[in-house]
Amino acid sequence: MTHLGYTVDYKIESMARAYGKELQIPWKKSVELARAIRGKTVEQAREYLENVAALKQPVPMKRYKRWVAHKSGYGPARYPVKAAKAFLRVLESAVANAEFTGKDNPDGMRIMVINAHKGAIQKAYRPRAHGRSGPWNQDTVNLEIVLEETEES
Repeated sequence: MTHLGYTVDYKIESMARAYGKELQIPWKKSVELARAIRGKTVEQAREYLENVAALKQPVPMKRYKRWVAHKSGYGPARYPVKAAKAFLRVLESAVANAEFTGKDNPDGMRIMVINAHKGAIQKAYRPRAHGRSGPWNQDTVNLEIVLEETEES
């Protein structure tokens, strides 16, 4: 069983956080998408994720880029729409948590930590010919987002 939890010490006065457990999205694309929005403000990250979901802006693939087509101006890149929508849901949850704890400007907060960890594998079997069966497993992702207030906000 994987250990679920946050990877950073939490200060309620200046931080907000959210955790998405066992999201059914590709892990490799989640790692690349997390790398792309790490360090951005909530407003910038929200705009970026909406553009990715609308196929307007690709996500550059830095590590998992074998057989990935190049996009003009980005190099090897993809449009992980399903992962972007899941990231947007968890980001909105973190913003709602920031509002609940009384932060002044949740949209101006910076994404301090965003990590995509491998989650549990949902096992299943697919029937094959001649009475056999083969594995039909679904990988999942545990996504953590920690926001922190900046001096400008």
